[in-house]
Amino acid sequence: MKNENVASSINFSINPDIVYGIITSAHEIQAKEGVTFPDDLSDADFLQVLADHIDDQTFEEIKGVIEDLEPDQQVDLLTLMYVGRGDFEIDEWSDARKEAKNNLAPELAKYLFLKPQIAEFLERGMELLGYSSDA
Repeated sequence: MKNENVASSINFSINPDIVYGIITSAHEIQAKEGVTFPDDLSDADFLQVLADHIDDQTFEEIKGVIEDLEPDQQVDLLTLMYVGRGDFEIDEWSDARKEAKNNLAPELAKYLFLKPQIAEFLERGMELLGYSSDA
């Protein structure tokens, strides 16, 4: 459900149900035993962090959902993470979107799930856009 008076001028191209599905999957994946994130999340650790996910059915499903998004939708998803993480304010959506477009990871699902707090970042971004997971 969207609160129309918040961020109504932003053209968000993803169905909110898809984003909430990604959030739910992130919570499920990160709640599983054995999924740990090191303190140093350098590129060298990238594959090791994801090793616990690689054959995980939930991760594979959500990876497919993210890969099936149109390029503009993938940019919006990354923008949502930037805003939810606090890198940009909601009124800086356009700047955040430019940054996301310039830095779109080739394997966006892996990039997003490398972030231990991805579910919280996306939830916060949705809230800032005026959406609520409440039906």
